[in-house]
Amino acid sequence: MVVRPVPRRWLSGWLVSVALVAAVSGALELLRPYVPAPALSALYLLAVLPVSIVWGAWFAVVASLLSAAAFAVLFAAPLHVDDLREMFALGVFLVTSVVVGELATRSRHQARRSARLTQEQAALRRVATLVARQAAPPEVFAAVTREVGLLCGADLARMERYETDGTVTGVAGWGRVQNELAVGTQFTLEGTSIAKQVRETNGPVRVGSFAGASGPIAQEAHELGIRSSVGCPIVVGGRLWGVIAASSKKQAPFPENAESQIADFTELVATAIANAESHAELDQLLDEQAALRRVATLVARGLPSAEIFAAVAEEAGRAVGADATIIVRLDRDAMTTIVARVGGQPDELSVGSRWKIEPPLVLAEVLSTGRPARRDDYTPSDGKLMDVVRWMEIQSSVAIPIVVEGRLWGVLGAGSRSGPFPTGTEPRMVGFTELAATATANAQSRDELTASRARVVAASDETRRRIERNLHDGAQQRLVSLGLDIRLIQASVPAELPTVGEAIGQLTAEVTEVLDELREISRGIHPAILSEGGLRPALHMLSRRSRVPVELDLRTDSRFPEPVEAATYYVVSEALTNTAKHAHAQRAHVFVEERTGALRLSVRDDGVGGAAPEGSGLIGLRDRVEALGGSFEVSSGSGEGTLILATLPLAGR
Repeated sequence: MVVRPVPRRWLSGWLVSVALVAAVSGALELLRPYVPAPALSALYLLAVLPVSIVWGAWFAVVASLLSAAAFAVLFAAPLHVDDLREMFALGVFLVTSVVVGELATRSRHQARRSARLTQEQAALRRVATLVARQAAPPEVFAAVTREVGLLCGADLARMERYETDGTVTGVAGWGRVQNELAVGTQFTLEGTSIAKQVRETNGPVRVGSFAGASGPIAQEAHELGIRSSVGCPIVVGGRLWGVIAASSKKQAPFPENAESQIADFTELVATAIANAESHAELDQLLDEQAALRRVATLVARGLPSAEIFAAVAEEAGRAVGADATIIVRLDRDAMTTIVARVGGQPDELSVGSRWKIEPPLVLAEVLSTGRPARRDDYTPSDGKLMDVVRWMEIQSSVAIPIVVEGRLWGVLGAGSRSGPFPTGTEPRMVGFTELAATATANAQSRDELTASRARVVAASDETRRRIERNLHDGAQQRLVSLGLDIRLIQASVPAELPTVGEAIGQLTAEVTEVLDELREISRGIHPAILSEGGLRPALHMLSRRSRVPVELDLRTDSRFPEPVEAATYYVVSEALTNTAKHAHAQRAHVFVEERTGALRLSVRDDGVGGAAPEGSGLIGLRDRVEALGGSFEVSSGSGEGTLILATLPLAGR
């Protein structure tokens, strides 16, 4: 493109042309005695070529005409109309001068285009190298704005990112004078600006003048002396991400190809952003999967629900970048109970506190619909919980239902103080609610199983007690009465019938032996002394009956629930029986104490050890203890004796 010269350029072109023609004419005057005059005309090309290269073809014609006139006046013989040879030579000179001038001009333009292309390709390579080695986006942004500014001959350049709230944020800037453009500052899209027009057109735009323009960006342009700007959109994954703008303080406009030059860089920026977002999404996914695995491990270990809920709240909040996270349980009376919370929340929102959650809280919407929900504005709302939300400065919240076996059990909610959560937050939280639901279902199943086992144990103990009472009140009393009757009969037998007396005495001994055996059976079914006197006399009875000496260390005289006392009695009884049968022990030790809401007991012997924890007797004891929510452990290394530890919870103590 040939740009029309301004008057100053015209004047300089004329002056240089005259000066060069005069200089060449002086040189020719010196050569005139030695060179034929027609040959001297070719040397005027030394004046035409520089003018053509610098000022273009039009000035080359001017220089050619001046050269021809000077040659004709100074060196050629007076022309006659019939002297065609001289006129032809002069015409050839003029045409040659013009052609040479045009070729020189084209060569100059081609050299300039080649230089610009080389400069542009070098700039693109530098930026592409940064993108290829996956440099951080801020580094790529800074490099691109610098290259765009230099390539376009701009005074300033800036890259801006469109925000969801309708503003733009400067993410990188460059200027020939440092720190002229604001970076990191948000601008509204009001008035005249490249960013506004790019967003409206989704294509390259230019602003020829900011004179009389309004808006924050136009105001900045006025303050910096910017006269014109040109910019192109940055499109990432089909969505408008941002804009690159170059600005000039000069009167002259940007070249016509400025938009295409900038567009080449926007593609590299888009690639860098897409790569960064892909890496960020991958890192986010890996972090999320790691968090889910940590929670799943806790669920698999069967930890208490309170610990799992606390872990779910913490991990879910960290995964979505929440400032506060809460889990509430929906109760039968339509009230909710806080079961876990994470983040800066007031003390009144403590775990275990109950609240009636109502709109406009996002939790209320989930409790009403059973579907995920979000809310990004709480400003016009009232209520006690709304006062808490405003005190926490929550600007946006997301909530996901926790569904257990098809029933809405509760809600997981997350809040942000820094603006709306990103799109896709809800699906990322679903995985955590599913783990919370699994933990809840497992806990309910365990509770139901424990309650069922406890009922079975209680029913078994009640049956044992009933059988023991029936034996004591029925068969044992009848045998005692029968023994007394037999003794009366034996006493009435005449002395002359000694054989009859001896036979009746033998019968009395057998009845007594049967009564003792029945009493032993009755104790095995359920010891009456346990029901009547509690653990201390019952365990003393077991120690007296044991064939291995027993050292008792009983640090409680309290009475406990019947299932706990029965389980403790049978653990000690079975352990002492096994010690006598298998351990070859010299001594056994029984320890019982009440501590931190539980009854703890241990039975230890100094025998040969090697007891099998999976033995039928020990398995039965383990089932009995665990049915009451307790724990049962057996340690029996070879040659180290056997140690049985049991812990039984004492509800309400």
